[in-house]
Amino acid sequence: MTSTGEERGGVGRDGPWWWERRRGAVLDVGLGVVSAAECGLEGVPFAREAGIPAGLGVLFGVVVGSVLVLRRRSPVAVVLVGIAVTPAMMGFLLGVIGLYTLASCEVPRRVTVTLGSMSLAGTFVVTYLRTRGDVEADGALVVVLSVFMAVALTVPPVLLGLYVGARRRLMESLQERADSLERELSLLADRAEERAEWARTEERTRIAREMHDVVAHRVSLMVVHAAALEAVAVKDPAKAARNAALVGDMGRQALTELREMLGVLRAGSPKPAAVAVPVAPAGAGALEEGPCLDELEALVGQSRAAGMSVEMVVQGEGGAYAPDVEQTAYRVVQEALTNCHKHAPGARVVVRLAHRDGEVAMQVQNGPCGADVDRPGLPSGGNGLVGMRERVLGLGGVFVSGPTDEGGFKVSAVLPSR
Repeated sequence: MTSTGEERGGVGRDGPWWWERRRGAVLDVGLGVVSAAECGLEGVPFAREAGIPAGLGVLFGVVVGSVLVLRRRSPVAVVLVGIAVTPAMMGFLLGVIGLYTLASCEVPRRVTVTLGSMSLAGTFVVTYLRTRGDVEADGALVVVLSVFMAVALTVPPVLLGLYVGARRRLMESLQERADSLERELSLLADRAEERAEWARTEERTRIAREMHDVVAHRVSLMVVHAAALEAVAVKDPAKAARNAALVGDMGRQALTELREMLGVLRAGSPKPAAVAVPVAPAGAGALEEGPCLDELEALVGQSRAAGMSVEMVVQGEGGAYAPDVEQTAYRVVQEALTNCHKHAPGARVVVRLAHRDGEVAMQVQNGPCGADVDRPGLPSGGNGLVGMRERVLGLGGVFVSGPTDEGGFKVSAVLPSR
């Protein structure tokens, strides 16, 4: 089937047979009826000239005119029939509508030019012969009249069909572009929603990791000091007082860090009327207010005050590190010491910090824990090592953890300086 501009591909189709639309079928049938009536009337003089019965001429004209119903199905055939009956002086509507349909549909242009030229030549020859035989006029006038009739019946429908076809294809192209743009916008919206959801998930994960690192270490030390306080409250009041003061200091430090982190989150949150997605790249948010490597001595000192035997070894000269690198290194050591308090009370712990060219390395290793040591009973959610690994890998570093041959445990990490 040759398309003439109606809906293609069956989308929205509601017409019978080869018609895409019911109104197209009604229009073509109406044109076919009018063309059949015209050719039927013209069949009477044709029958007289051909010397055949008038009824046969009328029947021939009706059949020829009815071919116009097929103009959307086979426009080439309709034009050929119109050219074939040109000598019989019938089918003017058939020829005009057929040429218009042929020019407006998507047949090759060489076919349109060929059939249009044939129709033009046929109309000119028939008009010239009829006019010269019917009236006595100047030959030049006959030629001019013949050319005018040929051009009037051929060129306007072809030009109109070419214009309508070009405009139709342009509209279809614009519609396709609009549909494509709509699909792209929908895809971009879906991707934006996915990125927003990913950003929200990353932000929740980051906040949960910060909360875990801040609270777990401080509270673990508070629990250790509280247990020591309970043990020496009666025997050594002075030591009990020191432990109580340490518990208070730990609680105040935990609250201070929580307030700082929540303050940064509130400062970075959008206004209620705004619609935004919090995106927290590495080194943003609470990281700007976080601890640094210079505070590791104080961190180790807190563990020593809680009764842990901790040795700290520093190698190399400290350099200028990015804030997120310093905080990540601090949090790795902090979480490793917290795990030592939880799982290896009484064990000897060694904290190593090495400053190298372009990187900083840290390692926390504890020895075996005695079987007769009272454990503080600190809960563990299993998120410590996971959080450390996420922090280190997020900065492009290397993280390794696992048991040692001596029965202890070791946590190692290497971070790039920037």
